[in-house]
Amino acid sequence: MASSPHLRPWHQLPSAVAEVLRPELPGVAREIIAAVRVEVPPYARRLDGPFGRGLVAGVEQALRQFLDGIEAGGRMPRARVYVDLGRGEMRAGRSLDTLLSAYRVGARVAWRRFALLGADAGLEPGTLFQLAESIFVYIDELSAKSAEGYALEQSAAAGERSARRQRLVRLLVRQPPADPIDVEEIAREADWRLPETLAVLALGEEERARIVPRLPADTIVETLGEIVVAIVPEPDRSDRGPQLERAVGVRHHAALGPSVSWRDAALSLARARAVLALVADGAIAGRGVVRAEDHAAALLLRSDRRLTQELIRTRLAPLDALPDSARERLTETLGAWIAAQGRLQVVAERLHVHPQTARYRLGQLRELFGEALEDPGRRFELELALRADGLL
Repeated sequence: MASSPHLRPWHQLPSAVAEVLRPELPGVAREIIAAVRVEVPPYARRLDGPFGRGLVAGVEQALRQFLDGIEAGGRMPRARVYVDLGRGEMRAGRSLDTLLSAYRVGARVAWRRFALLGADAGLEPGTLFQLAESIFVYIDELSAKSAEGYALEQSAAAGERSARRQRLVRLLVRQPPADPIDVEEIAREADWRLPETLAVLALGEEERARIVPRLPADTIVETLGEIVVAIVPEPDRSDRGPQLERAVGVRHHAALGPSVSWRDAALSLARARAVLALVADGAIAGRGVVRAEDHAAALLLRSDRRLTQELIRTRLAPLDALPDSARERLTETLGAWIAAQGRLQVVAERLHVHPQTARYRLGQLRELFGEALEDPGRRFELELALRADGLL
């Protein structure tokens, strides 16, 4: 697409301008390089290495392409070069301002030299004014292209770092455990310091968009199957709890595994995943940050589902023969009696019934369970059975 003259002022310059300036390009390039090395400190380096060769080539090419653009009628050739320059600055770890400063210094030196050369060659003042405008518009275009390249490289670097951090999450929680040397190497590549301790925060994929952007900045995240896994460094820090609570909120939920060494991250994930399953089954409430350490008994019971079902079936078997309403009533009474440690008044208050009613129900339970209610070990198993069945 052709450029508008007011946007590309060198379009209106006669090609004779390029003929006047081209013989002097080597000298102008040397003067620009000298000025840049003095005025832009990051570029004050030796010129006999790759950096110096790149600087010399970049300046000479910029000048040559500017004159080519005058002769070509305003087209700006090979703009990709300046995108790549911006990318190179990002890869070298320098700020974009460094390159833009060098462009400005180069534009000033080029204009001063070109103005003298043009005046000596008898170019009209109007042509010289047009040349000045052309130089600075050209530098603005170079700057814009380099800024584009810098941003592209930043984005690519961020994407690469994100991919490495996702890989790091998978390595940390892998079973069997990954080689610690591999984990440490990937952590360095991902620019993530392995913490002394960490915890896994697990959440459903449907919660990702709401929770993940609000997590602490040093958290690393990956999706594993149907859950989102977030590695939270130093979870026992005083500020971590509030940070996670704010991220999750009170209308959503996420499960937090125990604080462990980074070498045991798989254990923290297993506990967090198990807590999510308890929430999904309705066995425990699911609001905010649900901590595995607060539900150790429920997790223990769920660790062997078959054994747990056998415990429920055998220990609560005396209730099976009752009608549904009676079974529900006595099951509730049994739970209240165990929770109140046998105190009749407390049982009655929990059930919102008269103490005499509570006493009558407890009599029925003694007929059904016999000595099991008096044996501490059997009472403990009854409590486990009720908890496992979600009845306590």
